[in-house]
Amino acid sequence: MRVEFAAHEDESKTPVASAEWDGREVTVSADDEAHRDAIARAFRRTPVVTNDAAYRRMGTSGEVVVRPGDLQWFRTVAQTRVPAETGLVARFIPGVSGGGFDPAAGYVRFRDQIERLDERTRS
Repeated sequence: MRVEFAAHEDESKTPVASAEWDGREVTVSADDEAHRDAIARAFRRTPVVTNDAAYRRMGTSGEVVVRPGDLQWFRTVAQTRVPAETGLVARFIPGVSGGGFDPAAGYVRFRDQIERLDERTRS
């Protein structure tokens, strides 16, 4: 999965950096060394705390700790830690040209569908 980062105040959202998750490691690229270092620091392999209902079990409230090492952690860092530490906003870039969300596959959790689509790009 690939995510691009742009300055919050930039209306055109021109990417200044990107990060890519290959299933094990995060690769950060940017022309500006300061952006590259700040984003790499944000993607340090430590747990992330988020107050996003998508990560909580049904019927619960409050913050959730997301452990490092999987796609969920990568997405959480891109959406919470990177903006908090750098001021940049994330935009996820689809890596799959075919397929996509299938409403008839409602029996599969959305997170699992995203992981399955992401695996296709690595094959």
